[in-house]
Amino acid sequence: MSDSIRVEEVVEVAQAKRARVEDAVETPARQRDYLDGFLKQQPQGDVAHEPGGALYEAVIESLKEIYDPEIPVNIYDLGLIYNVEVTDGGHAVVTMTLTTPHCPVAESMPGEVELRVGSVPGIAIADVNLVWDPPWDPAKMSDEARLELGML
Repeated sequence: MSDSIRVEEVVEVAQAKRARVEDAVETPARQRDYLDGFLKQQPQGDVAHEPGGALYEAVIESLKEIYDPEIPVNIYDLGLIYNVEVTDGGHAVVTMTLTTPHCPVAESMPGEVELRVGSVPGIAIADVNLVWDPPWDPAKMSDEARLELGML
């Protein structure tokens, strides 16, 4: 058995054909994009007093600055705020609860909420409704609050 290597001498290599724009196959017109209608929609909440609007979100941010004195979580993430309504005239109504009716801040917390919400630029009147039904329970907390308290 003889191992032989075959050697071939190449004199010239043909140049590869280059692609040219003129040679391209004509593509059909682009079909209508199925997302076209979706992409043209305007964002929701452009009205300042509706959820997503600037005034409404400013009220929510003011609520997130109020902390429960016994729990290091703000009252919004703690789930103490049940509802926020803001009218186009700048009247804000906050429906809230406390962790228990015997909470040490039961007398002062609604006043602080009213003061903070009333200080938001654009809010003329702030009212707070303190309710006990449905009662607060830890399931009302946001994931951020649960994480902060080591419950996640």
